[in-house]
Amino acid sequence: MGSVGVLILFMVAGAVICAKARVAGGAVAFSLIALVLFIATPVGSGLPDAISTFVSAFDQAATPALNGAGASAGSGQ
Repeated sequence: MGSVGVLILFMVAGAVICAKARVAGGAVAFSLIALVLFIATPVGSGLPDAISTFVSAFDQAATPALNGAGASAGSGQ
């Protein structure tokens, strides 16, 4: 996969062209293929872990607020 950079550039250009032509399905398809190609590179291999860490941190921060634990702890109940 020596030319993966060229393929990613082609996919991004295709997504932009489809978006300008208001073809949402084509733009989404080109973007997804570009994302898969990017994750296949050594630079993008850490992207799934980074997204997982972000979502996990967001979940840990939001869970007490959604369960009402923060409100009941402050009211002394």
